[in-house]
Amino acid sequence: MARVLVGVTGGIAAYKACELVRLLVKAGHEVVPLVTPGAGRFVRAETFFALARRSPADDLYAHLTRADLFVVAPLTANTLAKLASGLADNLVTEAALAHRGPVLLAPAMNPRMWAHPATQANLETVRSRGAEIIGPDDGETAEGESGVGRMAEPVEIFGRCRELLGETESLGGRRVLVTAGGTREPLDAVRFLGNRSSGRMGVALAEEARKRGAEVTLLAANLAVPLPSGIEVVETPTAESMLEAALARADADVVLMAAAVADYRPATKSDEKRSKDEQLWQVSLEPTADILRTLAERRANGQVLIGFAADHGEQGLSRAREKLKRKGVDLVVFNDIARDDIGFDSPDNEVVLVSRAGERRVAKAPKDRIAVAIVDTAEELLRDRAR
Repeated sequence: MARVLVGVTGGIAAYKACELVRLLVKAGHEVVPLVTPGAGRFVRAETFFALARRSPADDLYAHLTRADLFVVAPLTANTLAKLASGLADNLVTEAALAHRGPVLLAPAMNPRMWAHPATQANLETVRSRGAEIIGPDDGETAEGESGVGRMAEPVEIFGRCRELLGETESLGGRRVLVTAGGTREPLDAVRFLGNRSSGRMGVALAEEARKRGAEVTLLAANLAVPLPSGIEVVETPTAESMLEAALARADADVVLMAAAVADYRPATKSDEKRSKDEQLWQVSLEPTADILRTLAERRANGQVLIGFAADHGEQGLSRAREKLKRKGVDLVVFNDIARDDIGFDSPDNEVVLVSRAGERRVAKAPKDRIAVAIVDTAEELLRDRAR
C-alpha cells in the first residue's frame, strides 16, 4: 500500500485528524504523522503515532520521508500563508518543500479569516502549484460563529486520498445493486400511499460505487433528485415492481437496499379516480412483500446484503439490531427519523452501522460522505467473505 505523510497544524480541528490517520491505517497504508508544536497543544503527538502504529524514533528525518501523498489536515491560515511563501520553520512546512507528489490540503479556520483576501490569494498560489484543496465546509465553528471554515470531515478527506492514490477501482469487476427513493402504492387513478424519501442517499451510494469501478444498477422509486450518470437506472415505482427488478438482479456482489419501501399497500385499488363525497373512505391495507428478507433467503454465497432502517431514537436502534438478525443481512444502516436535521428531506445524515461485529456511528455529514463510509464497510465485508 501507499506511504502517506499527514501534517497536522495548530487548530481545534486537529482532533479530527486522528480519525483520518485511523482510516488510512485501517485501509493498509503506512502513515507518517507530522505534528507541529501548535497542533500538539490540542492533541499530543503521541496520539497520532499510536494511531499510526509507529514510533517517533522511526523517523529521524521525517520531513524528508519519501511518500506517495502529502496531506495537511487541518490547514490553518498561518500554515497556508507559509506554504504560499515557501517558508520552512516546522516539520509540515519543511516536508512541503521536500515532497514530490500529490498534495491535499484541508483548510480549517474562522469564517472571517477564510474570507480575507490574503487567505484567498494564498489559496490560489498553492493551488496554482498543483495542491488539491478539500473544503472547508459551511457550519458552526468552535468559537460559535457560523460560515465557511469548518474542516472537511475525515471520511471525505480519506475518500479524496484514495482517489489521489489511484484506488478508485477498488470495486472493479463487481456488480452493485442499489435501491433508492420511496415506493408509491396506488389507491386509485391519482392517489397513492407514499413517503418523503427523496432518494438522495441511494443515489449517493450508487455514485460512490461507480467511482470505485463497480457496474452499478439503481432501482429508482420516484426520485426527487437528478438521476446519476454512468449508471443503469430501472424505474421501480411500487414495492412489487422493485421486488421483481431486484430478483432479476439478485446475483449482484453487493446489494444496498436504501429505498424506503412501503410496508403496506391498499388491498384493493380503483383504476378510476374516487370522487369526493360526504362518506367515510375506509381503506384496508395488506402487507407488501419483504424484499430484503426475500433477497437474503435467495442470495448466493459471498454476496453482501445491506439493509437500511429509518426509525425513532434508541428504540429504533434496538429494532435495527433485531432487523439484522431477523432478516439475515450483513449490515443495517440506522438513521434516526425523530430528528429533523437528517434523513428524509435533508441533504445530511447521521447513521449507525449495525453489524454482527459491532456498531459504529458515522457523524452528521452530507449524504455523499455518509455513502463513502457505507461503501467502505461493504468493501470490508467483501474482503472478509473472500478470506
